[in-house]
Amino acid sequence: MMDNLLLFDDIAVKSPPTEGIKYAGSKLKLLPYILQLANKVEARSVLDGFSGTTRVSQAFAKKGYRVISNDISVWSEVFGTCYLLNKKKKEDYADLIAHLNNLPAKDGWFTEHYGGFPDSKDSAQPDGLKKPWQIHNTRKLDAIREEIERFSLDPVERAVALTSLILALDEVDSTLGHFVSYLKDWSPRSFKILHLKVPKVFSSNVAHEVVRSDIFETVKRCSVDLAYFDPPYGSNNEKMPPSRVRYSSYYHLWTTICLFDKPKLFGKAKRRADSSDTISASVFEEFRRDSDGRFLAVKAIDKLLRSTDAQWIILSYSSGGRATAEELNEAIRSHGEILDAIEIDYKQNVMAGMKWTNEWTRDAENPNREFLFLIEKK
Repeated sequence: MMDNLLLFDDIAVKSPPTEGIKYAGSKLKLLPYILQLANKVEARSVLDGFSGTTRVSQAFAKKGYRVISNDISVWSEVFGTCYLLNKKKKEDYADLIAHLNNLPAKDGWFTEHYGGFPDSKDSAQPDGLKKPWQIHNTRKLDAIREEIERFSLDPVERAVALTSLILALDEVDSTLGHFVSYLKDWSPRSFKILHLKVPKVFSSNVAHEVVRSDIFETVKRCSVDLAYFDPPYGSNNEKMPPSRVRYSSYYHLWTTICLFDKPKLFGKAKRRADSSDTISASVFEEFRRDSDGRFLAVKAIDKLLRSTDAQWIILSYSSGGRATAEELNEAIRSHGEILDAIEIDYKQNVMAGMKWTNEWTRDAENPNREFLFLIEKK
């Protein structure tokens, strides 16, 4: 992947190459801006509080920061272990990945539930359900996943193998990038043969940390110079309150591949039972208000800013989220000072001209805009 380059205030900010899957919350395009803000303060340690595919964690690590990568998802922990805790060279994993690629295909649990026959253009199967992968690839998935389980791999080797498998599956799926629904017609890439590659691992001279925990538990025990927060946020569409992204449901299959626990399934997409909205909802995705009329999601942001032991915080937020500009500004200024702000869609510094109104300023071409706030805590 080509490096991203941003010219900002006559300073070129280069984002190192990172690796990840298709992801609704990907911050790939934001990396140069995040690093630009981080360069404005003298931080050496960073908490990536909602790390997802760990692209931000990878970028900070490659820039020499000591990184604590946190997320509640098991697949994020796997990615973090692969990239941040690795101490070997890429070629040291070549034999393992080659062995997994050469396994004979077999029918197993994943093929039974997620493999489809390419007999017609339509991906609907005899059971009436659309599938995320064609059967020739789920058969390889079954063989590879059983072999990873059988091998006595150390935690990093196991994470490298699982990351390689997930990256490869992401290249041959028939989805829009998530597993809540699948495409009606097979995607062209789904006809390709699953092939694993060694992830683009790297090693650092500093000791990084990978944590799988609720963010409020993590900040209780974590002290860093700088924290980066990109919390999931609920839709501000009052007519469709359930439309918010539930990351545990969007990426339930990555969870199942990592755990290999053959969970109870439900629905047309065959989601994990524990990925249902009633079980897996995040407070940051809440669309409800409390008894005082304040959004629970906004209260969660306020609590997070208050609880974080860091001198500086970079907060990512969207105009499509629950918080109005006024509410978000109030939460931020209750706990610190905004040193800088960037509006991503227009690639400009908006600190001087920021208009804090009761609603986000919108226009027809950019109804949802991303903002980054650099905050110094009181």
